[in-house]
Amino acid sequence: MRFAWLREKSGKDKTIKSTLLNKLIMILNNVIWWLPIVLAFTKVIEYKTGFHYFFIITVFRALSNLFRNNILNGEKAEIFPLRAP
Repeated sequence: MRFAWLREKSGKDKTIKSTLLNKLIMILNNVIWWLPIVLAFTKVIEYKTGFHYFFIITVFRALSNLFRNNILNGEKAEIFPLRAP
């Protein structure tokens, strides 16, 4: 949201194309995030194990979002692959 606001305020309406690799990494990141939940609810793994995996992945996603929002500039942040779509 912040990046869209900054782009609108700067007057630049340049769209940045992400590569196929970036899109695949983003999809894989989201699939990996949901995987422990699905496996735990279908009883493939124990609930406790699924919770631990989910917690670790969520902490990693939170750190990557902090990196994206606070360190990267707007152009690089839009093509950052470890983000939610």
